This record gives sequence, structure tokens and C-alpha cells, in this order.
Amino acid sequence: MIAEEIKRLHAELPEGVELVAVSKFHPTEAIEEAYNAGQRIFGESRVQELASKVETLPADIKWHFIGHLQTNKVKKLMSLHPAMIESIDSVRLLEAVDAAAQTEGVTARVLMQVHVAREETKFGFYPEELLEFFQNRAFESLRATHICGVMGMASNTDDTERVRADFRAIRNVFSEIRDDESLGLRGFDILSMGMSGDWPLAVEEGSNLVRIGSAIFGQRVY
Repeated sequence: MIAEEIKRLHAELPEGVELVAVSKFHPTEAIEEAYNAGQRIFGESRVQELASKVETLPADIKWHFIGHLQTNKVKKLMSLHPAMIESIDSVRLLEAVDAAAQTEGVTARVLMQVHVAREETKFGFYPEELLEFFQNRAFESLRATHICGVMGMASNTDDTERVRADFRAIRNVFSEIRDDESLGLRGFDILSMGMSGDWPLAVEEGSNLVRIGSAIFGQRVY
């Protein structure tokens, strides 16, 4: 079933849209099945769980960290050399990642998380905060971090118009930053939004990286 779903998604996703298979809380056997079906990007949200999976799974997997990251876990995470951290939700966290990346001698590739959803439990910069961060050129102090784009989540609702509006708001922030030539950004081209229940809407609104878990692996095993 996992292999079939991976192949179906790869066939359905438009050219230029990449799939992150959200493997958090799922066993290595499930990841291996997805890997053998051609999937290479996987998403995890706990540093310790990621560490154990990195040890046992193929070295060419690109691990994306997609959960809320506490600053006291940053050094451990960077020692695992993740392909991307999608969930930078504060300047303090960004600075901690940058410092840890310098220590590791690597470049951290990150996405800035935008908060537009109605749920207060979700993390991230409000749109105006993120725009201000770039307008003030705060990114110029980074030494070992490449900001590759933006990540965001829509409200958890069955109201498709609300979901679409959230995705559009995230895309608008991304586009405003990307298209501001005065910033001189390079490689700011990733818009990560859309999950199992809403990814087609996200892609329609411009997403080029989707994070799909339960549709591939079934419900999480906690």
C-alpha cells in the first residue's frame, strides 16, 4: 500500500512539485518501503527519533525537519546534517541554527514558517513580522544559513475557501519577498504548503513542496 501510494502521488503531482513523505512516528520498515518505491525526501519532527532513523536508513535520504524545534535541540539536529529545516519560527531559533551550522562546518538550508491559520497553537512569524525581517535585511547577519523560502499551514477546517485563502496569504508573503529585487536574494524559491487533506488546493495556490504523511503511511502510531 505504501509503495502504491508513493507511485500514485509521484504521478499526480505536477512537474516541479516535490513530495516530502512525513514519516514521523512511523517505523523504519515503512520508510524503507517508500524508499524502495523511489521516495527520497522524508519529514521528521523529533530530533531523537530522527537520530535513530539516520543511523539505520540509507545515507542518500534527504531528511527534512518539519516540527517545532526547541533551541536546546538545535546542536543535536545540526549534527545530523538535515537537508532542510522547514520550521524556523523565530529569529532566536534562526540564530541558534546559524551558530550550530557554523560549528558543524555546514550550510543550514531553512524555510521561514509563516503563521496565518486561525489556531493559536501553530507556530511561526505573522506575515507582517516576516516581511519586516526581510525589509530590515536581518538575514545579512547569517553566516552559515541559506533561507530557501517559506513554509506554512492552513487552518484545520473543512471550509475549503478558508483553506484556499490561507494558502493564498502564505503565497503572497513568499512572492513579495521573492520578487523584491532590492533584497538581492538568491535561491529563495521554495514554497512549502499542503498536507494529506489539502495538498491539491495548496498546489493550485503555488506550492512546490508538499508534506504528506497519513495518505502514505496511514494513521500515526504514537
